[in-house]
Amino acid sequence: MSSRTSSILLFFAAIFGIFLQLAAAVPLEQRDVYAPPILYPHAGTVWYKHQTHNVTWDVSHPPVNITNKFGRIMLRKGGIATPLILAEGFDILLGRIEVQVPWVIDGTDYELVLFGDSGNWSQDFTIKQQ
Repeated sequence: MSSRTSSILLFFAAIFGIFLQLAAAVPLEQRDVYAPPILYPHAGTVWYKHQTHNVTWDVSHPPVNITNKFGRIMLRKGGIATPLILAEGFDILLGRIEVQVPWVIDGTDYELVLFGDSGNWSQDFTIKQQ
C-alpha cells in the first residue's frame, strides 16, 4: 500500500471519528418507557374459544412523555410469540380493551403481550374448548 493510500485512509478514519464523537455529544430527547402491568387475564384464568373478554392493565402511574401511545395485544404460547393480534391501534391509557378469544389449540401456557412503547406480558392462563 502506498503512503498516499495510507494517508487517504487515515484522513477518512479521522473524519469518521469526528462525526462519531459529534453524534454521541448530541443529547437525545427525553423518552419514558411505559410498560403497564397486565391485571387480567392472570394465573388461574380460563378463557373459552370465541368468548369475549376485557383485557385490563394498570394505568395508575403513566409517565409524562410516552413514546408510543398506541397499543397492540398479541398472544403468546409457551413463551413464544404467535402471529395472532387480538387488538391494535387503541390508546394505551384506556386501561382495558375487549378481545375475542381466537380458535387455538387448548393449553395452560398462554400469555398476552401488551405493546405500547414496550412489551409487557400477562401471567400464564388457560384457553380451551367450551
